[in-house]
Amino acid sequence: MSRTAPVWRSLIFVPAHVGKFVSKVHERGADACILDLEDSVPLAHKSEARAVAQVASRAIDDRGMDVLVRINTLETGGLDDLQAIVSPALRAVVVPKVASAEAVRVIAALLERMEPEFGVPDGQIGLIAQIEDVAALPMLDEIATSSPRLLGMSLGPEDFCVSAGIEPVPETLYGPNQQVAFACRRAGILPFGFPGSISDFSDLQGFRETVVKARQLGMVGAFCIHPAQVAVLNEVLTPSSAEVEFAEGVLAELDLALAEGRGAFAYRGRMIDAPVIARAQEVLARHRAIYKRRMPAVDH
Repeated sequence: MSRTAPVWRSLIFVPAHVGKFVSKVHERGADACILDLEDSVPLAHKSEARAVAQVASRAIDDRGMDVLVRINTLETGGLDDLQAIVSPALRAVVVPKVASAEAVRVIAALLERMEPEFGVPDGQIGLIAQIEDVAALPMLDEIATSSPRLLGMSLGPEDFCVSAGIEPVPETLYGPNQQVAFACRRAGILPFGFPGSISDFSDLQGFRETVVKARQLGMVGAFCIHPAQVAVLNEVLTPSSAEVEFAEGVLAELDLALAEGRGAFAYRGRMIDAPVIARAQEVLARHRAIYKRRMPAVDH
């Protein structure tokens, strides 16, 4: 099926076995939720989490929120996870600890087989790969082009830093995030993440500064674990009114310049040429996509 890139600025993790969090997730303002079956769920609660996710995904989807599920690796219960959660309500599967293209292809093949079995339109369920091991960095381009289902990639900062023997701080995570972002751009998929630890939700000013860096890196969205982080992601990863106004002005002046046979022109004290025009077009495309997302669905 043809796939339109989703607008997911904020994707909030919810441990699938904690009912009080799951039942309120649609009220948190995030663009999407990730029902987590992996790290936040103790081994003794995995079966319970699968059962909750199976029911909750439909309820959350009915409330108009995009639903993703993070599964375990296939070696630690991932197949059981897929059998429990594949349904028409599921938008994407977050695949943890991806260190090779084959890891993505195996999950994609399983979904290919399971979608018709569970009444899901062919190709509906996308994938997001979490890069959590330093050994995966040389494989990023191969991973990014591994499957048409792959919507994007994100660096898993905590596990990645353990594998690399570094601290999860912006100074050490900037480079790896940049590598992920570049690989995503080369492959035409979505770059998610920010150069910092996902676990520190108490310092919102510090989080904001980190998300600003993420946007400068080209990230379009990020995972989060606390409702307070959602508003920051949504604000920072949305073009500001000033950016939209400038972009609109650039394109209006472009029409005049082209009519006069000029490929470059001055606007508000800046020289405008092809790269600036392309950036303006990208800003307006994202602005329109976010605005469209905010509009309520209309029944016909």
